[in-house]
Amino acid sequence: MKSIKLIKNRSDIGAGTRGSDLGIDALEIAAINNNSSYFIDHEYIEVATDNESIYNKVKAKTAKRIQFVLEQCTRVWEAVHQALEGNNFPIVLSGDHSSALGTISGVKSKFKNQQLGVVWIDAHADLHSPYTTPSGNVHGMPLAAALGNNNLSHKTNNVSEQTAKIWEAMKNIGSISPKIKPEHLIFFGVRDTEIPEDDQIKKLNIKNYTVAEMRFRSFETCLKEAIEKLNDCEVIYISFDVDSLDCDLVSSGTGTPVSKGFDPDEVVKIINTFLATKKVQGLEVTEINPLLDKKGNKMAETAFYVLNEVTNFYTKKCSS
Repeated sequence: MKSIKLIKNRSDIGAGTRGSDLGIDALEIAAINNNSSYFIDHEYIEVATDNESIYNKVKAKTAKRIQFVLEQCTRVWEAVHQALEGNNFPIVLSGDHSSALGTISGVKSKFKNQQLGVVWIDAHADLHSPYTTPSGNVHGMPLAAALGNNNLSHKTNNVSEQTAKIWEAMKNIGSISPKIKPEHLIFFGVRDTEIPEDDQIKKLNIKNYTVAEMRFRSFETCLKEAIEKLNDCEVIYISFDVDSLDCDLVSSGTGTPVSKGFDPDEVVKIINTFLATKKVQGLEVTEINPLLDKKGNKMAETAFYVLNEVTNFYTKKCSS
């Protein structure tokens, strides 16, 4: 039987706004206020960070602090790989979403000869590269790196030789690139994208189940279809960015809140449906920013509700 291993990654250097490094503390406070022993019941490890690098002058405008993001993703890769080697189920609690590349790398390096499917529950596609990014924030790039795709047909930025070299190293974490195939990536709730990402989604034929589509066609129908799309994948990783939630309904306590998202129970349904396949080998929860929460600790409380629900489901139904 697999045990839950929490991987606490407090890094927020890939984001454009400070504060998501406090997301794990906010989750723990939510658990305490809910009289939950969640963070006592499960073993955990703390991943070292370079958050102090935020004070350094930004040199690479097209990929801010990319050298530190590479180091962070490498640490997360190692932590996830070790957890899986120890027959644990890793739940990665991250500050910003850039480190999802590390989680994907860790899962892929453990199951290098198997097809990896990625379930990306997010308001954003995160398909930018240093060549296309309008912001330079690396939390918008993890899937481009995992796909090994620069999207040079939409190149708008001149990238320095040093940044290009580090970007190539990011794509090759774990000595595997690409780590996933486009047909093995499924979006849920993506609704805030730029033209280079829209073109990639269309060109690579990446399926995006919008909130409206899932409510119109029914979650059961869409999720059954999504599972069939990942039939060829022996292993699945799920990433849950809290900005996939409806910020008007829940909270604006995340770096890039977007309206018209999922409600918490809808996210639980998506995650648990994939967990029930028993193919899932890693889960990530990311981008909680309590400094931006105008409703107290509402975003973390909501994220903890989701986390607790899916963890209980996994423990009862999927861990053996």
